[in-house]
Amino acid sequence: MFLKNLALLFAVLIHFTLQAQLKLGKIFSDNMVIQQNKPVVFYGKYLPGEEVSIRFSSENKTTTAKADSTWEINFPPQKANNNPQEIYISSNKENIKLKNILIGDVWLCIGQSNMEFTLSSEKHYNAESPNLNHPLIRFFNPVYAGKNIYGKAFTDSILTNLNENDFFKGNWENCNKSSAPSMSAIGYYFAKIISEDQQIPIGIINLSIGGAPIESFINTETLLSHPVFKTKAIGNWLENTYLPVWIRERGKQNLAGNSDENLNHAYKPGFAYQSGIAPIIQFPVAGILWYQGESNAQEIERVLEYKDLQKLMVDDYRKTWNSPELPFYYVQLSSIDTLHYRSHYWPEFRNEQRIFLYETKNTGMAVSSDVGNKNDVHPADKKTIAERLAKWAKYDYYGNRNILPSGPLPVEAIFSGEKIILKFEYTGSGLKTAGMESLRGFSIDGIKEIPAVIKGHTIEIEVNEKPEFIYYGWKPFSDANLLNSEILPASTFRVKVQSDK
Repeated sequence: MFLKNLALLFAVLIHFTLQAQLKLGKIFSDNMVIQQNKPVVFYGKYLPGEEVSIRFSSENKTTTAKADSTWEINFPPQKANNNPQEIYISSNKENIKLKNILIGDVWLCIGQSNMEFTLSSEKHYNAESPNLNHPLIRFFNPVYAGKNIYGKAFTDSILTNLNENDFFKGNWENCNKSSAPSMSAIGYYFAKIISEDQQIPIGIINLSIGGAPIESFINTETLLSHPVFKTKAIGNWLENTYLPVWIRERGKQNLAGNSDENLNHAYKPGFAYQSGIAPIIQFPVAGILWYQGESNAQEIERVLEYKDLQKLMVDDYRKTWNSPELPFYYVQLSSIDTLHYRSHYWPEFRNEQRIFLYETKNTGMAVSSDVGNKNDVHPADKKTIAERLAKWAKYDYYGNRNILPSGPLPVEAIFSGEKIILKFEYTGSGLKTAGMESLRGFSIDGIKEIPAVIKGHTIEIEVNEKPEFIYYGWKPFSDANLLNSEILPASTFRVKVQSDK
């Protein structure tokens, strides 16, 4: 009895000690970047009713922890600052010092394996590797439970970490030869381009998860409140036919047939949001970089709903972050042949992604079909994709209207006489092909290619009668080759042909 009481007392003391610790949100650590020109919010937990003080940017502020142990202290917006500074957080019993803090722009990278794809595996890494020390670039690149484990059951230790508090683990790091190789290649190159262009610190938060569907990055409550998509968040996700087949198969493999619908997994609807996005909603960011879709592009039902799912996600992020203009720049799916991958619906998916660009403000799409790999869903050239995302950021967010942010995008297709005239935006000084090649990629049925001719800023196609649609790049592995004057590729598209009025 004595030992039992002693154990109980020991447990209570441990619980009290843990509760008494002054805690910051997990996003706060040495080496971080704080978002410029937006209110600065520090938050965490401490004993209810106890005071917490912060000294930051020559100001001191104090608050009292609430009944639920949470506390929050706000500071006014700060200008970008390339000089490292320190932040002091204190209570009556504890002191925390955060070192080497910069103020600049923070970009959130989310998506699946092509966003997660590391710099060390990237096509240009050998050329880049001598130049990885960038004092103004910082990464928050946490490891997640179950990373790189596919096709087999998770161990007990992984299962234990499949909860909102323990799923992601990591701290901010300086960009150098030690940290950069494991970083998202797209995140690295994007940060380098923008930091050099703007001459400010850039922070990259990388919460991408290999194989994760879009549903995992959407708040469960947001799904449940939607008249159509609520079906995705009801019942056992492993048996839910409204979710992609592939992710449910992988989930069952990892969870070893466990049918508990409450068991978490990276692919479970809402889980990436609850474990990764929700904890940083109070932490302002400049914008979002998104590369996801492969897991949602294998069944036509999932393809045709994706655009609306993505809009739901973006609208919810903007509302929750209280940032209606929050930039969202995304990568259109690349090219891969159907021989080794179920990419049959990728042309349709890429076209849906193109349409999303016009239906949602403050967005930009980077075309990647020209740098795909015929037999690999993970093409190695991520530098080119990052450069295209950075063009959108420089043009849209940073206001440089002297650059061309996109390859040619169709405006209209007009049937006039015995030809179709296709008009485009983002043509620059004119349309072209690489190396003066013959123009490829156009059809009137999505199958058989037909000749097309460049006429300055337009395309002309001779036809005997008016077709319903014009298709471009309508192959899973596309060899279509239309470019603008800045050598940026045209998007896959299907547009309705209108009669000449």
